Amino acid sequence: MPAAEPLRRAAVLGHPVAHSLSPVLHLAAYRALGLAWDYDRIDMTGDRLAAFVAGLDASWVGLSLTMPLKEDVLPLLDEADDVVLATRAANTVVLREGRRIGANTDVEGIVRSLADAGAAAVATATVLGGGATARSALAALARVGTTQVAAYVRRPEAGADLCRTGEALGLTVVAEPWDEAGRGLAAPVVVSTVPRGAADHLATSVPNTPGTLLDVVYDPWPTPLAAAWRDAGGGVASGLDLLLHQAVEQVRLMTGRTPPVDVLRAALDEAARSR
Repeated sequence: MPAAEPLRRAAVLGHPVAHSLSPVLHLAAYRALGLAWDYDRIDMTGDRLAAFVAGLDASWVGLSLTMPLKEDVLPLLDEADDVVLATRAANTVVLREGRRIGANTDVEGIVRSLADAGAAAVATATVLGGGATARSALAALARVGTTQVAAYVRRPEAGADLCRTGEALGLTVVAEPWDEAGRGLAAPVVVSTVPRGAADHLATSVPNTPGTLLDVVYDPWPTPLAAAWRDAGGGVASGLDLLLHQAVEQVRLMTGRTPPVDVLRAALDEAARSR
């Protein structure tokens, strides 16, 4: 009789984290792949992260991280790819042979979300916001051929940071004041990385023929900006699309196998409807 497969564990860490839909996606992926793995939510703050990671045993295969842990985890990594170095954010830690390997699957998630909404390649774009997700958006835009980005930020220092990130990625980034963000909506692609409610006032500035919008908010959905964008005929992707695609890449990194996207999307849609 073959020996039972040893327990394998993963989790999403954050504060707060009870709302996270990551377990829905990862557990659906494990079932589809025939893996009897466990995936949980763990409330975690940055001051406790180092001790938690140090205490993980060999059953752990990976971690998903929400902000601000995406930045807090960087000193704890043994290895990080070029995307993590450029964006200074890791939303994924793969635990393999005693090493902690950081990755940023938000970038892949943004690329695939934009492609699903009709923007597989674009030369110019607008990014709303100046945090870690905005840096990931710049890396994603660089991958789809973008060369010019206007970044509308609330803090000048965030704009300067995005300009430096863009330079490292081969992008020309121009920082613009937040109160002029309505002008940026005319770009072929707009990625809004700001929190719930922050971009609601921009709904009245949607152009008559908008391009493609990725709004990383997913609760509530649609946001006023996304609803106005869709009503005007533009392509729209949501934070749920980003969550889906970044999770597919996380599962691939942790298991070595790619889960079926349609199965994960069905599980995510069902969970979102039941909220």
